[in-house]
Amino acid sequence: MTPSPDSRAADFEALDPAFEKILLERMTMPAFSRHLGMVPEEIRRDYCRMAMPYRPELDQPMGVVHGGALASLIDSVVVGAIFSAHKDIPRRLATIDLHVHYLAAVIQEDVVAEAWIRRRGRQIVFLAAEVRTASGKVAAHGELSYYVQP
Repeated sequence: MTPSPDSRAADFEALDPAFEKILLERMTMPAFSRHLGMVPEEIRRDYCRMAMPYRPELDQPMGVVHGGALASLIDSVVVGAIFSAHKDIPRRLATIDLHVHYLAAVIQEDVVAEAWIRRRGRQIVFLAAEVRTASGKVAAHGELSYYVQP
């Protein structure tokens, strides 16, 4: 998907293209992300963008994309932002806290999530994420903290 005109990507330093390619490949490895159809699109220093194309299987019974799918996208997109500062995959990476604010229903639309680092500590990383529909509507916002053991 094309980045939204409101994309935050330009606010973050570009990575070496070879390193970005390695990270994007790592982001396609988790089976759960593949199961939901997530596609990593861009990684920059402390930033990542990931798409999740619409599929009817993502809907809850009322015809709206399930909030759990959006939460999973938020929880997945932040990993690229975390990895952007590590040449090696951290030994341990775990979500400590995840808050999702659902702002609008997603109905039969692709979505794109962007994540960025708010603060990096020695082992705790604080992040934010936003999910937009293909039409540009902000559907969800997330605040997360992750434990990272290099």
